[in-house]
Amino acid sequence: MPNLKSIKKRIGSVKNTGQITKAMKMVSAAKLRKAQDNVVAARPYAEKLSEVLYRLADSVEPGISPLLGKRERNSDRVLLVVVTSDRGLCGGFNAYICKTADKFLKENKNKYSEIKIMTIGRKGYDFLKNRYEVWKSYSNIQSNLNYDTAAALGQEIISGYIDEHYDEVHILYNEFKSVMSQVVTLTQMLPIIPETVSEEDTVVAHTEYIYEPGQAALVSELLPKHIEVQIFRILLESVAGEHGARMTAMDSASKNATEMIGRLTLAYNRARQAAITTELMEIISGAESIKG
Repeated sequence: MPNLKSIKKRIGSVKNTGQITKAMKMVSAAKLRKAQDNVVAARPYAEKLSEVLYRLADSVEPGISPLLGKRERNSDRVLLVVVTSDRGLCGGFNAYICKTADKFLKENKNKYSEIKIMTIGRKGYDFLKNRYEVWKSYSNIQSNLNYDTAAALGQEIISGYIDEHYDEVHILYNEFKSVMSQVVTLTQMLPIIPETVSEEDTVVAHTEYIYEPGQAALVSELLPKHIEVQIFRILLESVAGEHGARMTAMDSASKNATEMIGRLTLAYNRARQAAITTELMEIISGAESIKG
């Protein structure tokens, strides 16, 4: 027969856990609204900047900037930037990123002569540090994210690329789709290769524009800006996805806690009823033995 005291203690423990998960859900819901607004505000600017840049880059010489076009020699050194959260309790948000990073590193270890790893977020670092050598890691920058932080990261990545510490830069992150959906995305950030223009955009692409101070100067100025803006957008996507995933996970945990309390309460009542029945039978048996 289950111990009534232990069941009651467990019910209290689950109730306390349920209160914590509900509070965490409410906090994430409040933060998600702001993070989602930031993502929605940043996307149009990042997309339009990319569109202008690719249109310009398609009409200038590739050698105008070291960031534009592939290098003449073989690109055999890669930097993989892995963006995760600093905290857990957000379902599979970090697990999917870490598994994808591990898969990328295993599949490409023979393709490239060297793969450097940069982690943004403590969870990615904790996962990868025991399996691979992490070149650089950053944490606690997403809790109070601003453009200056993203710009500093962008300039560091650009400097490493220009100094030829690596020949390609790939970034892995969660793209925010909705509260219930975050898509693991792997994209090449450097070198910048102009996208192929579709037939529908041919007329627009060949429209003549007058640029001041000139296409070459404008491209050289926009390329670093493009990297900074894209990193800022990616970090905003990751922050919004983290809060969405945590809100969903905590909502599921709160529901599970409610269901568990119901099962434990039922078990407690049954055990209590069984204990009362046993006591009554003992009393009746004792009374009958006295009469006899």
